[in-house]
Amino acid sequence: MAERLKDRFGAEVPARIADMIGEVHPAFDRKGFIAATLDGYEQLELMDRGRAIARALKMFLPADYPEAVDILIRSLGPEMDGSDNFGMTPFLYLPHTIFVADNGIDHFEPSMRAQYELTKRFTAEFSIRTFLNKRQEETLDRLRVWVGDANVHVRRLVSEGTRPRLPWAQRLRAFQADPVPVLDLLELLKDDPELYVRRSVANNLNDIGKDHPGILIDTVRRWSVDAPEERQRLIRHALRSAVKRGEADAIGAMGYSAAEGIRVGSVAIAPARAQMGDIVRIGFSLVNDGEAAQSLLVDFAVHFVKANGLARPKVFKLTSVSLAPGETAQFSKALRLDDLTTRKHYPGLHRIDAMVNGVAMEVGEFVLD
Repeated sequence: MAERLKDRFGAEVPARIADMIGEVHPAFDRKGFIAATLDGYEQLELMDRGRAIARALKMFLPADYPEAVDILIRSLGPEMDGSDNFGMTPFLYLPHTIFVADNGIDHFEPSMRAQYELTKRFTAEFSIRTFLNKRQEETLDRLRVWVGDANVHVRRLVSEGTRPRLPWAQRLRAFQADPVPVLDLLELLKDDPELYVRRSVANNLNDIGKDHPGILIDTVRRWSVDAPEERQRLIRHALRSAVKRGEADAIGAMGYSAAEGIRVGSVAIAPARAQMGDIVRIGFSLVNDGEAAQSLLVDFAVHFVKANGLARPKVFKLTSVSLAPGETAQFSKALRLDDLTTRKHYPGLHRIDAMVNGVAMEVGEFVLD
């Protein structure tokens, strides 16, 4: 069995935090803090473990918030070096960000200082949302300053923390309704020298497109003018969900037009009747019966049966291809039927479509018993 995330955030985490705080604040009750944190800790999932530590910090740090958060800042370890994947190590500071979000809204400057330092060691993309929701203008003003910061993690906080639909986080409803303040920040970051930041910009724009597809298309068209290759990649990444949804304007913005004279040729789906845990191998060809070459963006969609018996499509990325008149291209995909945290499987008929420049073309079906 794969190791659970919460198991990598065990009892050693509050002990380490206690040691770090004790080094800068000797009066800290290390034993009391650890005992309070670990009461019921084993049953908690990752985020709730972070909240439990944050509650204990509230209990055992000074009652004066500016003093308490200053102690936390002074206890922090070294900044992250670069923008590589640091695994679970930075999650040591998850409780610190929760502490700031839960207790710091009436203390703007100390909280901004804390999040500035924390995001260089973990991320403040979750905690900053409390301030965007409750003190929007002040927080936006600060983010406009941080756009030009020398630290890549601070700049990424600007784009990631303002995502309207950031996973695992509270929605930013005001920006879902009106994304203009966010777009103003993204405009300043779209050509950031770090891919780490540019991908965050693309993810934010992708979020915006789920609520405002027209704004997404207008933005990418404007950004496409004389765009360097790095920005073109950003644009393609920002359009990915709209392309999966088959939105014609998004397909067009990627440089693809309606596929004319294209048909599905040979099809092979095995097994036709599958069991949980099986791998269904899907193969099909596309044939250009037209008189002109066609540039094709090819994905495929499986209409997964849901718990209520209805089916909903999930689109999987394949590739892009150019087909000359009379030419055929082969495509294949192996689909493993294992339950995931993001998808459960239910018995029934599962239809399969090829998505060709956003248009569904029937491929076949299989039955999950």
